[in-house]
Amino acid sequence: MRSMRSTGWAQSPARTRITAAAVTAVAVTCALTLAGCGSNSGGGAGGSDGAVTLGIVELNLSNPFFGTLEKATESAAKAKGWKVMKAEAKTPGDSATQVTAVENMINNKVKAIVLNPANPTALVDVVKKARDKGILVVTVNTNLTPIDAADGTFATDNVAAGKLIGQWAAASAPSSPRIGMLDFDLSDGAAGGRHNGFLEGYGTDVKSPLVAGTALTKGTVDTGQSAMENLLSAHPDINTVYTINEPTAHGAYTAIKNKGLAGKVSLVSVDGACTGVEDVKAGIIGATAMQFPSRMGQQAVEAVAAYLKDGTKPKSGLTDTGTVLITDKPVAGVESQTSTWGLENCWGTK
Repeated sequence: MRSMRSTGWAQSPARTRITAAAVTAVAVTCALTLAGCGSNSGGGAGGSDGAVTLGIVELNLSNPFFGTLEKATESAAKAKGWKVMKAEAKTPGDSATQVTAVENMINNKVKAIVLNPANPTALVDVVKKARDKGILVVTVNTNLTPIDAADGTFATDNVAAGKLIGQWAAASAPSSPRIGMLDFDLSDGAAGGRHNGFLEGYGTDVKSPLVAGTALTKGTVDTGQSAMENLLSAHPDINTVYTINEPTAHGAYTAIKNKGLAGKVSLVSVDGACTGVEDVKAGIIGATAMQFPSRMGQQAVEAVAAYLKDGTKPKSGLTDTGTVLITDKPVAGVESQTSTWGLENCWGTK
């Protein structure tokens, strides 16, 4: 759902994908080519002194989800006495920067790479190159296509997350439901999974007359608002809205409120950021599926540790890091937690 923000609501997706901050040429060179740039990155990344170096390749860190994920991964690695070599994508879908980063990590002989891929297929070849060199590569947050192109994946089961909010939306639906869907690029694994899961959980499909319309967003507040304005202009009877992530939901709510429809349109989303849970508490979002980015990073590092210890590789495919429905309007048959619990367990700035 990539896909987001540096503070407040400047966010793109689930999982959910962002407008990049300005980066100087010097900073890019530092991030991608020098293991010694930044704090505690270490000397030769291959560990010529015998130390383990872990490569971490993230999406843009102005997104607090990705920042939380990277911090958890780095902290877990350093707790084991490892060095780290880090890089991040510059824009949504920026696989080129990530490919360059992985190439540099291969050349610097890192022992393993934790990768949050910007594109499900564009990283496959370079990941194969790394694995052929004996480097363990695990993905976090989203997977490659095919999923077994990496040694393992630690992420939210986005289909399951979508099902949760779809089930809640169906149980909460008015007598004549009309659904609007605010998506992100559906070739993205997280975005496609959430979209399909929502429809499955609701018990419908995108061709159903229940679905009034769909629109693509960039997973941000601004694009959520503009897409919702367009949908409401074309389909003023929309009363249920699926959103790829909480920033999109927040923007959509502004459009709904400006149309005088606050309280008449129900919004559901995925993320579990503290700002999003606050929107659940305020009644802006009816229900959201909370993810746990810190678990992704921590479990990825444990998988690397097991591999380095005795060659044991992680389970092929997805290791689900968990999802919890957050709502203050629980429905029968759908397990959930309140916004109070959510605020105790959310990620990002409170």
